[in-house]
Amino acid sequence: MDRCVGGAARLPESERKDLAVLVLARSATVSDLAVRHGVSRKFVYQQTHKAQAALDDAFTATTRDDAVLFELTVTRTWLRQVIVGLALICHSSYRGVVEFLRDLLGVAISVGTVHDVLQAATQQAGVINRQQDLSGIRVGLHDEIFHGGKPVLAGVDAHSTYCYLLAAEAHRDADTWGVHLLDAARQGLSPAYTIADAGQGLRAGQRAAWGDTPCHGDVFHIQRQCEGLTNTLSRLAKGATSRRETVQTKLDRVGQQDPDDGFAAQVALARQAEAQAIGLAHDIRTLTQWLSHDVLTLAGPTLAIRQMLFDFIVEELVHREAEDPQRIRPLRVALQNQRDNLLAFAGVLDTKLTAIAHAHAIAEPLVREACLLHRLPSTSAAYWQGWNQLRTKLGGKFHVLFDAVTQTIAQIPRSSSLVENLNARLRNYFTLRRHLGNSYLDLLQFFLNHRCFLRSRCAERQGKSPREVMTGQGHPHRLTMLGLGPLQPQQA
Repeated sequence: MDRCVGGAARLPESERKDLAVLVLARSATVSDLAVRHGVSRKFVYQQTHKAQAALDDAFTATTRDDAVLFELTVTRTWLRQVIVGLALICHSSYRGVVEFLRDLLGVAISVGTVHDVLQAATQQAGVINRQQDLSGIRVGLHDEIFHGGKPVLAGVDAHSTYCYLLAAEAHRDADTWGVHLLDAARQGLSPAYTIADAGQGLRAGQRAAWGDTPCHGDVFHIQRQCEGLTNTLSRLAKGATSRRETVQTKLDRVGQQDPDDGFAAQVALARQAEAQAIGLAHDIRTLTQWLSHDVLTLAGPTLAIRQMLFDFIVEELVHREAEDPQRIRPLRVALQNQRDNLLAFAGVLDTKLTAIAHAHAIAEPLVREACLLHRLPSTSAAYWQGWNQLRTKLGGKFHVLFDAVTQTIAQIPRSSSLVENLNARLRNYFTLRRHLGNSYLDLLQFFLNHRCFLRSRCAERQGKSPREVMTGQGHPHRLTMLGLGPLQPQQA
């Protein structure tokens, strides 16, 4: 007995824990463990009961609602951080900030104080925005958003989503755009090309400021216009069918009792109108689907073939324009006027695929085959049949070529959808204000550029801010950059 008591006293705390874990896990019997460690069975049971009690506490313990979880050091600096955070992160209005501080923190401030804090942050944000080097941007996306009837000019980096232009103006003419683009050029902005819709002032301003820098067409807007036309014609076709069925029902009611040549003529006309509407809707839908899936798709044929297909589609629209000129003509004119701009991305793709062919000493048709494979879903039988056939032709070069083509396709934007996304995010802030000032937009621009992506389909963006993605370099926390640091220490 003395030996067991002495063994228990000498047993380290870590081994006591292990002893209890082994018993709870039923990895060994109590008797075996007692003999192995030179202790009594009673001692083993005691340690096991302690471990079981700790487990029960861990799984059943609840923190009281009034228990203190952690403490914050409330300073004037911290209150300024709260004000800026509420306005930018939580989209709070000035009076919402005042109410939050009053009700939850017991701090009374005025709307003017909130304005002064945000104005000081805005001035620092504007300085940082204007000092940022923009030479790393290769493709710029331009667009206009309207608030209160006034345009807000926006420019975004296609790769990082960094916003390099956000300005409220009275006009959106060539001179206004040109001045802002010249300012951006002084910060090093010199993209290989830009992407924008068909806005005349935007494009004229870029020509005036940047000369021969290409401005590619935005396929998103033209595809949406195509979709709108096809949906409208489909609804008209359904309406024609409903009218024919109504007239047909009336004729069926009359039946043999009182034949009416007037009803019969109406049915004939209704059937003719129905057939014409259905045929037109089907033809326009087919043409716009060809345009979307065969001409404007990224992974597709050469530029020359796309141009031929594009012209064919426009010609077919001309033949059908007389059937509904009010609706078909705007799309046909837009396509005719924007053909070269809309297909500019195909020229970029051709150049890059040619470079891949030369770099890997592979025939260009085989490189194009690898490109066309990306049109097919990877779950389809056609994809894997083409994949195996191309792999047989290329042998050991297949995977290198396929990866190069995949990366190339991912790096060629066709639309300004990212700047459209920015506009959607800005709407949440614009609705809080009747009038926008460029100082306020400076703060929004800074915040969006230095806020880390909470999630993203692009792995290189996850956990980084647009500025980090653009420059490849980290930066301090945005509040610190605005002179509102230091931050509270992170709680464990």
